[in-house]
Amino acid sequence: MKSLIVEDEFTSRMQIKYFLEEFGYCDIAINGLEAIEAFKMAIKLNKPYDLICLDIKLPEKDGHMVLKEIRKMEEEMEGPQSGKTTKIFMTTAMGDIKNVNDAYYHLCDEYLVKPIEKGKLVEKLIEHHLISVVKPKL
Repeated sequence: MKSLIVEDEFTSRMQIKYFLEEFGYCDIAINGLEAIEAFKMAIKLNKPYDLICLDIKLPEKDGHMVLKEIRKMEEEMEGPQSGKTTKIFMTTAMGDIKNVNDAYYHLCDEYLVKPIEKGKLVEKLIEHHLISVVKPKL
């Protein structure tokens, strides 16, 4: 699984990376503009992201804007990536109904409120067929 973590806060960024790197490769973007560029580059290289963990409060472009742009780019894609969508999990401290509704309206796949719990994240990865059932470590 190839993931992009879009998070400006160091501790949250490293925590999500720690959780996800067990399942594959993780890139990091610290603002909305970097997220858009990373997404474009992955598509250009024909190595799209399977998952994007996207914070809402970001410098440059907020997470809602990034979500809308990515979904628009996916809509316009041609070639081997045509019709494929990246799973986008909003990972944010903002649990209010407006932000949740806006995110789902613009087609996020999940909305996880910080602090992110590894068990919950893994459950959602399984639910969205990004990973198989995880065997407990001994």
